Amino acid sequence: MKRILLLLISTIGVFHFLTAQNVGLKTNALYWLATIPNLGVEFSLDKKLTLELAGAYNPWTFKDDKKMHFWLVQPEIKYWTCEKFNGHFIGLHLHGAQYYGGFSSKRYDGYLAGGGFTYGYDWILSPHWNLEAAIGIGYAHLWYKESERIPCAKCYEKKHKNYFGPTKVALTLTYFIF
Repeated sequence: MKRILLLLISTIGVFHFLTAQNVGLKTNALYWLATIPNLGVEFSLDKKLTLELAGAYNPWTFKDDKKMHFWLVQPEIKYWTCEKFNGHFIGLHLHGAQYYGGFSSKRYDGYLAGGGFTYGYDWILSPHWNLEAAIGIGYAHLWYKESERIPCAKCYEKKHKNYFGPTKVALTLTYFIF
């Protein structure tokens, strides 16, 4: 009997969680303009707090063997000034990536990690669709191997850079599944 009661209470709790806009699938249109496939999911944590988990992957090679292959993850926690998924928000994001390629005479093979602050605004388009604009500023540490474009396993120089500036630009379309 206790198990049945516990199952009933937990089921009601799950259905309560799924009744409002609590989970959204997202994609950044600006990445798609640059032919970079990307996808994210955003979860409601509270009335004014959400967690976004976003990622992107660029597998393309262009003519003359010019490429910049990478994968990127960028989790973010957002505080909404009015209500979740509506209006102004401020966020704290992290980012990590691995990349390989180059467009000039040099090749780069490395990683980056960092974080920053985001400001954004979310417009409700319909009960299931939103449009979000966001910009972020922050820090990234890059460490990489730099080499000439010719393949040579021993012909590289280890380098690192610290970057401070824009770390996020997004025009995101969100579809709410729950």
